Amino acid sequence: MAEIKGAALVARSLKDQGLQELFGVVGFPVTEIAYQAQEQGLRYIGTRHEQTAGFAAQAISYLRGHVGAALTITGPGMTNAVTALGNAWANCWPFLLISGSADRRHSHRGAFQDAPQLDAARPFCKWVGQATRVEEIPRLVAQAVRKAWHGRPGPVYLDVPADVINGMADEDHLEPAERVEPPPRPGADPAAIDEALALLRGAERPLLIVGKGAAWADAAPELRHFADRTGIPFLPSPMGKGVIPDDHPGSIAAARSYALKNADVILAVGVRFNWMMHFGLPPRYSADVKVIQIDIAPDDTGTNVPLAVSLAADAKTAMAQIAAGLEEAPWQCDPKGPWRTALAGELEKNRGNLQPLMESGDVPMGYYRPLMELQRALPQEAIVIAEGANTMDISRAILENYRPRHRLDAGSWGTMGVGVGYALAAAVAHPETPVVALMGDGAFGFSGMDVEVAVRYKLPITWVIFNNNGIGSGVPELPEDGPPPVQVFSPGLRYDKMMEAFGGKGYYCETPDELSAALKAEIGSPEPALISVAIDPAARPFSSRYAWLA
Repeated sequence: MAEIKGAALVARSLKDQGLQELFGVVGFPVTEIAYQAQEQGLRYIGTRHEQTAGFAAQAISYLRGHVGAALTITGPGMTNAVTALGNAWANCWPFLLISGSADRRHSHRGAFQDAPQLDAARPFCKWVGQATRVEEIPRLVAQAVRKAWHGRPGPVYLDVPADVINGMADEDHLEPAERVEPPPRPGADPAAIDEALALLRGAERPLLIVGKGAAWADAAPELRHFADRTGIPFLPSPMGKGVIPDDHPGSIAAARSYALKNADVILAVGVRFNWMMHFGLPPRYSADVKVIQIDIAPDDTGTNVPLAVSLAADAKTAMAQIAAGLEEAPWQCDPKGPWRTALAGELEKNRGNLQPLMESGDVPMGYYRPLMELQRALPQEAIVIAEGANTMDISRAILENYRPRHRLDAGSWGTMGVGVGYALAAAVAHPETPVVALMGDGAFGFSGMDVEVAVRYKLPITWVIFNNNGIGSGVPELPEDGPPPVQVFSPGLRYDKMMEAFGGKGYYCETPDELSAALKAEIGSPEPALISVAIDPAARPFSSRYAWLA
């Protein structure tokens, strides 16, 4: 009779379900789970904070198209990761959080770090469960992976009490669990596909919007084919960038406001009409716009926007169905018609407005010139992580993406602090691909200590920190009398020295030439590096003529 310990069974069950990594912070009672993960051949990445571990695990889920996992200790260790659960919930990313909990014999008796962990996880999770016997661990891990991965993806939580982690079970009495197969790819109702095609054929001002759900569904080939064949102008959501390359002739990102306001038919693929899309409502959109929405979750289509056609389906499958319909009856958006001509004019005007800012030699620098230097230095295959209000927002207009799932940012929740964890995940998932983490100084402050993780595990990430001495804006110097303004940090902080202290490479840049040299030296380098860029504390984004964007 062979016996197995609960800690070993957790690790083995993760391996059996196809997971490759485990991110976490160890301590009572989960340290042995991490050691057992290493024994099973999983790569354990120990972070400095549980929130970073959670962000990394969900990012690697999105990047790999599977499920990533994070491990935390009891009580505050678990609650430190609740924000990561919320972020995955808002982004619709799969993510498995596994936390130790108090020995059940001592629970509700004042046990060390005892907490209502199931209750804390439940509002943000598709599924929560607790292992009450060692024997049921394989089944529960499989159930968690299935719940996180299938349907609309999302986070799940598995609670493993200390007595189960340390308990033993007879291998012959384990509850079996097969490896969870990839999610099915349901198609749309053929009649609805016909309706959608009829609407597009009758459109005068059609528009395609591509969301990160299309990236998750691996629908890039189908969408690229659709854009090539029809000539339809398209807009990506922030993390939909790269599904169709930004240099594609149909990209009208620089005319986003004009396109949304004037389109008469919109095909929305893997995108939700939440705050990031201004809820699909006027004045951002035409009052009589007709919307075709492709979404995997039938109960979530039509939120905020009355739909002309709802295609409750996998984005890849639905776009293949649309392509088949176009084979039978081709349709194209006239490249020289009034719609494309008006968009081209808007593109030229908006790009012209930004060009002087991108070429500016002013010192201290604003946002646009250093972003232009970064764009010039980025190889097309680079993965870019961006966060930090102005830094992130402006970067969408300057930095181009050419491949799906190669831009990650603060996402649907606008969560600050995700950048370091996302960068760790990108470097682990794609070790041969340059990873650049562009962050404002405020965003970096949430998780900056975790750059040490990149040094420890030899992850060649290049961090670029835009330092304007505050949140949104800063000041050149703190006032001599009275309290500092509420949004400011100490001016001139040297984040590059922080990286050097951990054993990485640090750069401090005040001019475009200094930044260009640092980027050329480090992007693609085998060492982790941090480039601290001094930004004018008073720098602002280019102002829009649309009041609702202010």
